[in-house]
This record gives sequence, C-alpha cells and structure tokens, in this order.
Amino acid sequence: MADLQDWVGEERTTHEVLPPFPARGMAALLDRSPEAFEPGTPLPPCWHWLYFRDTVPQSELGPDGHERRGAFLPPVSLPRRMWAGGKLRFSRPLRIGQPAERRSMILSVEEKSGSTGRLVFVTVGHELLSPRGTAVEEEQVLVYREERGADEPRRPGEELAGEPLWREALVPDPVLLFRYSALTFNAHRIHYDRGYATDSEGYPERLVHAPLTATLLADAADRRRPSPLDRFEYRATSPLFCGEEMTLAGWTGDAPGPEAERGLELRAVDARGNVAMRARADVSSDRSTGESEA
Repeated sequence: MADLQDWVGEERTTHEVLPPFPARGMAALLDRSPEAFEPGTPLPPCWHWLYFRDTVPQSELGPDGHERRGAFLPPVSLPRRMWAGGKLRFSRPLRIGQPAERRSMILSVEEKSGSTGRLVFVTVGHELLSPRGTAVEEEQVLVYREERGADEPRRPGEELAGEPLWREALVPDPVLLFRYSALTFNAHRIHYDRGYATDSEGYPERLVHAPLTATLLADAADRRRPSPLDRFEYRATSPLFCGEEMTLAGWTGDAPGPEAERGLELRAVDARGNVAMRARADVSSDRSTGESEA
C-alpha cells in the first residue's frame, strides 16, 4: 500500500470538442430521438460519461479489458475492479459542438477488509470545464476486490423499504449492454463476455454497467423535476445482471418543506426486490438552465 500512495496526486487532462455522437447513440439506446442532439444542445446529467474516453491501444489492455494499471490508475494487485459510487455537482451545461476539458486527479487510495476479503478503494476527482468555466465536479470511487471464490454465495442486497411514488421497469439485454459498452468505449469484459464473467469472475451472468444504472436514475430524476439537477450522488450496493428485470424507483416531494421538494431519493432494484444502487438527486431553484451560453 505504501507504493500505491505514490499515485495520490497523479493527474491527467483530456481535451475534446463534443460531437453529436455518442449522445445521439445514447438517445437511440433509450428509444428517444437522436436528431434532438444537434450542436448547441446541452448534455443531460451524467451523459458526459460518454465522452473523454481513454483510447488505450489494444496492446496496453489487461486481461479484463481495462487499461493496464500503473499508467494513470495505481497498480492495485487485486484482480476485480468495479465502480462503487460517486457524487457530482452540475454548475453549467456541457454543450454538443463546444470544446471541453476534463482534469482528473487521484484523490485517495484506501485499503479495507470486507466479508469477501481485501478491498482497495481509489477515489478519482474530475473537473469538466466548458468555455464558460467549470461545468461538472465529480468524485468517482473505484473498488478493487480479490478473486471470487467458487463457493462465494450471491449475497442478497438491502430490500426496498416502503412503497415508492413511481417505478419504471426494464430488462437490460445483451444488445443494450453491448451498445452501452460501445458508446463508452468500455472494454471491461464482465459486461459483454459471458464466458469471462462466469468462468473468470464467478458471476452468474454479465453485469450491468454501474454508470449506466446511475445514468438511468439521474435521467428518471431529471424528467420529474422542473429545474436542472444541481447534485447527484449514487452508491452501488449489489450487482444487476443481464437478462434480469431491473426497476428504477423514487420518492419525490414526499415530505413538507423546500428541501424535500428539491430532493429525490432514488433506487435501482433487482428482480428479487433487493436494492442494487442507492442515489439522491437535488435541484437548485437559483441555478438557471444556462440557455444563454449556447
């Protein structure tokens, strides 16, 4: 771990002029009009994850499909890597056709012990800038885990407590997962290679991408609020699997007062009724949509 601490403060900067694709591809994935995403259109919450992709040469990929460790991310020896959660603040929109910049930094590396063995949490900070200044501030938490034992049980997650005010159900099939992997240039094999997911990592099926689940929750929140999202925080608690129904659920304005009116509690629930991701979205009544920035 002492050597891993040397990666704290490591930085990487990426520049990009945001093209209409892959936002149009994401719209198609969600059965919406791709043509709506023309130059000047603001990206919806969390759609910046479609951009600033690391174009890693094939020869520099590890056996799981990720970039070999030790370039930007620390060389953690544990084999299994997943998104554990994150938090974002949206200050102004990123717009299609405009230049943007992402500044990334390793904020912390922390080792813990869990019921399945050693865990290493790596927190990465991102600042995304539009021509007008900071657009998105993000902290992303990655977790590295030991190999999954052959007899490791599939642990049930927290059961959904109470009746949500709204629900949306969908089944993430192999085509949907493949298309999202392609849109994000994500070569992690647990999302599209069933043999790798089951034989090498011990899962019963391919996994749904945590950023896809978080994006779907943020999108559900964004469609139910009159003002732009100001903050979004999410934490993955258990996997969601290909071919199994998942449900997005939420509570909006279920208590008196302006804070409750702005806040939304969100959950992604698996086919057994267990919570796979918890999230909260907040809107700010004093933040404009930034339409004048087009």
